[in-house]
Amino acid sequence: MTAKEILHHTEEKMKKAFESVTREFSEIRTGRASPTLVEGLHIDYYGTPTLLKQLASISVPDAHLIAIQPWDPTAIAEIEKAIMKSNLGINPSNDGKLIRLSIPSLSKERRQELAKVVHDMSEEGRVSLRTIRRDAKEALEKLEKDKAISEDDKFRGIEELQKLIDKYTGRVDELLKSKEKEITEF
Repeated sequence: MTAKEILHHTEEKMKKAFESVTREFSEIRTGRASPTLVEGLHIDYYGTPTLLKQLASISVPDAHLIAIQPWDPTAIAEIEKAIMKSNLGINPSNDGKLIRLSIPSLSKERRQELAKVVHDMSEEGRVSLRTIRRDAKEALEKLEKDKAISEDDKFRGIEELQKLIDKYTGRVDELLKSKEKEITEF
């Protein structure tokens, strides 16, 4: 493996780590309705765990309401059960065809709790990125030790690694600021 390949694989891993943080952030309830709050829920549909977004259309008619319209009305009970089991803290209501989720405004305490949770998630993302960098750095050092690349190439590779880590930790920080602002807005 060459230094260039190591850097390419490292960037791919960092992209995936960033996407993971982004996905986790999208599942945090902010007092504003969003389809991402529920589309990842697993519904027991005829004995098969199925994603809600594969069973129903999910829309947001206004800022505090999510409407879920299952394509198979017999799935309503299972969808409601999955929503109740989830940690959303929302009680669904249905009229036999449509499930409505009313998103209540968050209390100040809950907003502070969520801000802490988001901070923890972003820190986990940064740790993951640093671990990826460490592994890549060790791989570059091994290449140099095995005489596959020169010392200069190793240092160039480490510089590129630093640029990658700066880029992705910067993105995580931007994401954190954006999510904090979203959480703290009333």
